[in-house]
Amino acid sequence: MRKLLLIDDDEKLAEPLRQYFTRFDMELDNETSPLKAIERVRMRSYDLVVLDVMLPEIDGFETCRRIRQFSDIPIVMLTARGEVMDRVVGLELGADDYLPKPFEPRELVARIQNILKRGKASAAENVYQLGELQVDIARKKLTRNNEPVALTATEFALLSLLVQNQDRVLSRDEIMLDLRGIDADIYSRAIDVLVSRLRHKLRRPELIHTVRGQGYQLVNR
Repeated sequence: MRKLLLIDDDEKLAEPLRQYFTRFDMELDNETSPLKAIERVRMRSYDLVVLDVMLPEIDGFETCRRIRQFSDIPIVMLTARGEVMDRVVGLELGADDYLPKPFEPRELVARIQNILKRGKASAAENVYQLGELQVDIARKKLTRNNEPVALTATEFALLSLLVQNQDRVLSRDEIMLDLRGIDADIYSRAIDVLVSRLRHKLRRPELIHTVRGQGYQLVNR
């Protein structure tokens, strides 16, 4: 059973979600204090965090930033505002997906399942060598000179998509539909943010080419 942590100060939200999630073999814990939640993520083994933006003490963006300092656990952020800039900021801080409030529990479950599936690559898939970088699709692992490189689930999914389509130009719509399975139009800026983050972590920005007016292409030469 997957273990999830909900960080939200709306205490009325947790119980119905907990009961609903059990239908999908998911166990949901909840924490109203973001500071206590950060320690729970640090001390316990969770598969994913559902994080509200509007929180007491510190907001969801700062909570996400602090979690990313020590963990690459998948994070889905919730916001009542649903503004594009909020989504961009969250993605820049390392969130894997965004869902505006109010939301349907089934959509939240679908997004969570989509993220968690990214870690279940087939063992038959190959290991890709990009100079000093090695991408192991099956183990969801990136190393540089045999040293691990930390990526979020979405960053690794993007890298996997690019390396498996080397020398092919992928449009922003193609990338977003592959990563999230939803209409990419309102998330077009998010793709640029993810590519920028990935380039920074790879330390080889020349690997991922921007093809003006078309999209992105991984060129391993």
